[in-house]
Amino acid sequence: MIKKVLVANRGEIALRIMRTCREMEITTVAIYSTPDATAPHVMFADESVWVGEAASSESYLDIDKVIDAAKQTDADAIHPGYGFLSENGQFSNRCKDEGIIFIGPSAESIRLMGDKTAARDLMGKAGVPCPPGTKNAMEDVEVALKVARDVGFPVLVKAAAGGGGKGMRIVHNEEEFAGSVKAAQSEARNAFGDDRVYIEKYLEEPRHIEFQILADQNGKTVHLYDRECSIQRRHQKVIEEAPSALLDDKLRAEMAKAATKAAEACNYEGAGTIEFLVDKHKKFYFLEMNTRLQVEHPVTEMITGIDLVEAQIRVAAGEPLPFSQDDIKKSGHAVECRIYAEDPLDNFLPSTGQLVRHRIPSGPGVRVDAGVEEGGEVTINYDPMISKLSVHASTRGKAIKKMIRALSEYQISGCKTTLPFCDFTMRHPAFISAEYDTHFVPDHFEPNKHELFDKEAGTDALAVSLIAALSNGPGNNGKRSGKEHETEFKDQHQTNWWKSRQ
Repeated sequence: MIKKVLVANRGEIALRIMRTCREMEITTVAIYSTPDATAPHVMFADESVWVGEAASSESYLDIDKVIDAAKQTDADAIHPGYGFLSENGQFSNRCKDEGIIFIGPSAESIRLMGDKTAARDLMGKAGVPCPPGTKNAMEDVEVALKVARDVGFPVLVKAAAGGGGKGMRIVHNEEEFAGSVKAAQSEARNAFGDDRVYIEKYLEEPRHIEFQILADQNGKTVHLYDRECSIQRRHQKVIEEAPSALLDDKLRAEMAKAATKAAEACNYEGAGTIEFLVDKHKKFYFLEMNTRLQVEHPVTEMITGIDLVEAQIRVAAGEPLPFSQDDIKKSGHAVECRIYAEDPLDNFLPSTGQLVRHRIPSGPGVRVDAGVEEGGEVTINYDPMISKLSVHASTRGKAIKKMIRALSEYQISGCKTTLPFCDFTMRHPAFISAEYDTHFVPDHFEPNKHELFDKEAGTDALAVSLIAALSNGPGNNGKRSGKEHETEFKDQHQTNWWKSRQ
């Protein structure tokens, strides 16, 4: 059994992994960069090792430093979380070479599914449907244009080594094609060091639906049902729910079978996600595989009762999955809102700053995975996620109402957040009726029609006032104490927040 795990990550996912480790009586090691020296995940861990300055390339992405930290602390396993080195085949191989257990799939599985064109080819051979398009990364723009004409505009230009919406362009006509290809190649080169791109058909009214997979080292592969991830900005998810309200039993079974076949095709081990796009005719197509734990995994845990991190650790230790497909049941409905330090009124651009106030909601069926505490700071160095707010209830309608209640209790000041956007979405008829797709934001997002957005300006001004008061300290030059300012701020903040919901 694994006795000590180094978590090669930070923020809420590092804390989430460590909590399961503690329940399993496994010692944890945190790594941290200079600005994360007093971060919650560092304070929670049993041990911690400094790995460099703020830049990810000098800290969390430096394979040598992470491996050295594991050796210094005698960690026998490394959990990469998501992001950073989680889908780096070189890192997986290096762990193996050093005799350290990598809590994740093999380097070969990561390589196969990380290269989008190789993955499409493998899925085609496994009988998993893929969108029409180029079979390989294109080398000639004219040849690619011919393919685009054959499948019909609009088409997607996508990075072969990419993900997260980077290196992706929607092309509506031939005139835009060459310029879009160059732009996608440039973005892919900067993001992934690889400028290969390919073409696939752009689907009408697409829904983004994914299946959670678990596989052990003995060849057993199961699915843990589906998640709907169609509420996105910049091709990145903001709100997820499980299960999807779009799927009936027949379509769910077909997609689950395809997802299981996809994982088996690359000899997968551990937790992974097969992502699909479903068009308006309810035809589904393979999108990609994420060879790691997903940000949105809490909603799956809520409807199945299975701790995915525990399952990852046990599989990595060589234990067989303790359940069969028939043992896995889904119960109720779960919704997750990602709470980002972003300004929804300014194209969701990051809005960093100190969390002067961070009070989380609670109650039955409410879960908050946070990586920053009150008084902490959301910096420009890393992803601007503050937390993930998840709820579970017996039905979808009740889960939505519970989320609205939880959002109303969540108090954050000091930076703009996606809280108002999440509230907007929960109350929108298209979301409530489950008749939405990946275009929800451009099609429906109208902040000027939601009064909560008007309230935040006054709250932010109060936050600035409180920061100034606390930095001056009590009694300076006859000014009121920081505590008095905080009391005034609290009263006014709550008045603004609750008025917005009346």
